[in-house]
Amino acid sequence: MQTSQIDIAAFGPEHLEAAVKLSRQAGWPHRLEDWQMALIMSKGVVAIEGNRVVGTVFVTPYESDCATINMVIVDEAMRGRGLGRKLMDAAVELAADRPLRLVATTEGMPLYEKLGFEKTGRVLQHQGIAREIATPAAAEAADTFDIQAIAELDRLAFGADRRRLIAYLAEVGEFAVIRRDGRVSGFAALRAFGRGEVIGPIVSGNLDDAKALVQHFIAVKTGRFLRVDTTADTGLSPWLAEYGLAHVGGGIAMMKPPVHRAADPAAITFALANQALG
Repeated sequence: MQTSQIDIAAFGPEHLEAAVKLSRQAGWPHRLEDWQMALIMSKGVVAIEGNRVVGTVFVTPYESDCATINMVIVDEAMRGRGLGRKLMDAAVELAADRPLRLVATTEGMPLYEKLGFEKTGRVLQHQGIAREIATPAAAEAADTFDIQAIAELDRLAFGADRRRLIAYLAEVGEFAVIRRDGRVSGFAALRAFGRGEVIGPIVSGNLDDAKALVQHFIAVKTGRFLRVDTTADTGLSPWLAEYGLAHVGGGIAMMKPPVHRAADPAAITFALANQALG
């Protein structure tokens, strides 16, 4: 059977509308604005058959420390033709020699394992209309002078320099912080995403502070649709479910090569920016 040629090209703004259609086909909630943010933070490629975009992938670099591979979508009519492998090969080339991270679906995991990625944990997606909750005394709105401290705390927790991401989140969203002895000891971000708003990243030294940061945003966003992408090892998941943010799915966190580093007890990641950005 004759098949048409598939070309791999750099992802540009002209591909955004087609990418939104692909993500809707895949059941993802991403709006045009969410794809625009991903493009601003990333480099990517598209697979094109004729004049039609049939696949996407992005690589989001964090300086030279690491990169996340994300927005991997293959048109359902094109599956089984090796297109996912072509997109991943292009992504690995874009990442150069950076260590790689991604969040895999069950369907995508066999390919990623063939490419040398190893499982490092489980990501749990929670979302819904949160129950009304009292404003916590421990957390407060951040100000512009906190952004440098937030970026440094994020670097300790994530293991990579994400100052550019933190600065962008400050532009399009808002931060809450916890202060101790006059210093920022924890933070959370909130921004519009998908069906509503996403809380993350969340970084703090303990679970109670992470809960307080979530409470801060639930209290000011009562009745709004909220999402949090946490990980199974943080202990935050059962508490989120108690407050109306149900566990609705998730994915498998993977790395290539796996990086085993000592956790900083003062900077633990309790929620991701989202599954694409880590």
